[in-house]
Amino acid sequence: MAVETTGSTVPRRQLGRYLRELRNRERLTVKTAAEKLEWSEAKMWRIETGQTSLRSLDVEAMCKIYAAPADLTEALMGLARETKARGWWHAYGDVIPEDFDVYIGLEEAASQLTWYESELVPGLLQTEDYARTLIAADNPGVDEEEISRRVHVRMARQPLIRRATAPLHLQVALNEGILRRPVGGPRIMAGQLGRLAEVCELPNVSLRVIPFSGGLHPGLMSGPFVILRFPLNGDGRESEPATVYVDGFTGALYLDKPGEVERYAQAFGGIWDACLEQSASRDLIHHAAKELTK
Repeated sequence: MAVETTGSTVPRRQLGRYLRELRNRERLTVKTAAEKLEWSEAKMWRIETGQTSLRSLDVEAMCKIYAAPADLTEALMGLARETKARGWWHAYGDVIPEDFDVYIGLEEAASQLTWYESELVPGLLQTEDYARTLIAADNPGVDEEEISRRVHVRMARQPLIRRATAPLHLQVALNEGILRRPVGGPRIMAGQLGRLAEVCELPNVSLRVIPFSGGLHPGLMSGPFVILRFPLNGDGRESEPATVYVDGFTGALYLDKPGEVERYAQAFGGIWDACLEQSASRDLIHHAAKELTK
């Protein structure tokens, strides 16, 4: 049967992952779930692997037999409505709750992230103090318990780059301004710079800094972005299409058309060319940390 290729694959893939997790949690086999829904096993496979769009009513039926809570059912039904979209704009706080984080699911499935940041240290490389400062500033009026929960979620992502089996590969380009901006004050920032220098030593991490002297580079036009790439199948093809993630003030943009991904990949190539070599980048990080402690 032909695979559906219209629209963005991002919501389909994420919906399939969540539905598969719900089925496994209830300890139902694909065959048993298909019988309960009066569907074929082939249809179940297409849904769980993100090969097809899905009606929100079908999602509601699946959530019912999987005993999913009402808020999650509503979120998944909203996600189902996006599976027919040509492109996908996910606005936080709209149909899908904030704690229903699509990006985290993609990040966990990825094998490589190519990341450009212009203003702040990437979440995967933040210290707890640095993360808490940012999250508190971005959520005025939110109580301390909720701030701590969000910090915990951010910290829980970080073992991806240190796991023993197939650690996530990171290629990160940071503007020098990130090193010079004392987020949280000198002590917190010095600790953050120490973390960056430490991460530079990991064999699966390539981290470079674009110095102020680097002048004009493509990142000044593109803004921050992440390219997520996924493990290869046995035939050497990517298990899922590469996806570009662009985080905005009111929402996040997911792009997975080959032409879109290639344009961002070319931009990153120009950004990388403007960077210092890794050893010089590490020296600059150490120098910035020493200036904070004078």
